[in-house]
Amino acid sequence: MTEETPGFDEQQPQAQSRQPDVPSGATSDDAEPQAAASSEEKEAAPAGDAGQLAGLTAQLDQVRTALGERTADLQRLQAEFQNYRRRVERDRIAVKEIAIANLLTELLPVLDDVGRAREHGELVGGFKSVGESMETVAAKLGLQQFGKEGEPFDPTIHEALMHSYAPDVTETTCVAILQPGYRIGERTIRPARVAVAEPQPGAQTVKPAEESGTAEAAEPAEDKESGGPEEG
Repeated sequence: MTEETPGFDEQQPQAQSRQPDVPSGATSDDAEPQAAASSEEKEAAPAGDAGQLAGLTAQLDQVRTALGERTADLQRLQAEFQNYRRRVERDRIAVKEIAIANLLTELLPVLDDVGRAREHGELVGGFKSVGESMETVAAKLGLQQFGKEGEPFDPTIHEALMHSYAPDVTETTCVAILQPGYRIGERTIRPARVAVAEPQPGAQTVKPAEESGTAEAAEPAEDKESGGPEEG
């Protein structure tokens, strides 16, 4: 009788179990589709990169467009702010000038009294010092006095209170300053009140003495050229 080796049958199934599992019905032809699929994936990879690059380019264009719009908005806001600053500064100067003009307008009667006192020789003592100080302060604030005798009448800065005719004027002229005018810069806060004189109606313009003298001097010259009066 032969002795059976124990465990031989048990080891054989274990050896069989270590063999790799191969799907049933699998053949060498199944490896070809897998190789073809891998080659298709390699070919599709560059196409995918190109699509991704196109997408990034489109996003970059959108970002550039948005940046241009924001830059234009910023420039427009900056221009509006500059215009606002200039407008505020202009309004501030205008308000300041109006305030100064209103203040000096209230002081004009006092300046008129100072001027009349000076004309009558009454501006003396402490009153003279106060009057001159007030005129100095008004001048520092930009107040300018205008209106002189003999200047042509200008209805934009003169107010005629008296009217007359005079033979020695060739145009409407201010012959007396009844009340001086005042201005601040180009703004007139009170016109000069004057008496005006016009040329007499129908009066002929008198020739200057120089012209008459020239005419008289020309007559002897003509006599010399003609040889003087004929002798009898």
